[in-house]
Amino acid sequence: MTQNPEIGLFHEAGDIKTNYHDVGEGHPVLLMHGSGAGVTAWANWMGLIPELSQERRVVAPDLAGFGYTEVPDDIEYRFMDTWVEQMMRLLDDLDIEQTDLVGNSFGGTLAIALAVHHPDRVRRMVLMGSGGQPFTVSPELEALWGYTPSFENMRRILDIMAFDRSLVTDDIADIRYRATIRPGVQERFERIFPPPRQRWADATAFSDEQLAGIDHETLILHGREDRVVPVSVSEQLFRKIDRAQLHIFGRCGHWTQIEQKQRFISLVRQFLNEAEDR
Repeated sequence: MTQNPEIGLFHEAGDIKTNYHDVGEGHPVLLMHGSGAGVTAWANWMGLIPELSQERRVVAPDLAGFGYTEVPDDIEYRFMDTWVEQMMRLLDDLDIEQTDLVGNSFGGTLAIALAVHHPDRVRRMVLMGSGGQPFTVSPELEALWGYTPSFENMRRILDIMAFDRSLVTDDIADIRYRATIRPGVQERFERIFPPPRQRWADATAFSDEQLAGIDHETLILHGREDRVVPVSVSEQLFRKIDRAQLHIFGRCGHWTQIEQKQRFISLVRQFLNEAEDR
């Protein structure tokens, strides 16, 4: 029997049973995925985990409401407290006192929340296509958060993610679609971002004072052609986080880690390794 690579280890804390991957040795880095339908930590980070785990401990969880993490049927999501608490319990039980963070989109917003509310637990932070500043929910993001299961709908939302549409194959769309029709998956997903959806984007915005209080070295990455989270969000974060650097990729959408894979890996490794050299 072939094991599903998306399923790793399980951590139980309260009502949440978190599916997570824990690979490699060295200073830990926590990878946090985005909010797309059918997403898992492995699907999001399969290209990065083998690279980073050569020199550090990589922990990549399925966030509550996504993937193979189990939550109660009646869970009420509290933005962003539910996920901050989930990550802190995981770090505590894994005896991780301080970690680097890599967050994609919604996971980037979560990374900022961890840096704001638990600054001592964070060393460095990488934000990729992150939220965290006010923006208007686009028709494309509305389609992502309003997804209902069908192969055609999955193909349509994956086309939104990439600038280079050739990266979106029927095989990839079929795998992601099938992930959304597992029992209970769609029901959990629909509880996270019920309409009207602008309120959820608003709930993930941090104040200027909160961002000014972040003292961590921060690498911000964004695709210029991103139709999910506008590049202006990263530009605002860059202006307001003191120790920030910003890299914008042309001819790139919301899938920086896929469309600019080698550059992405190189930048992240170099940025994290700088901390080891100090």
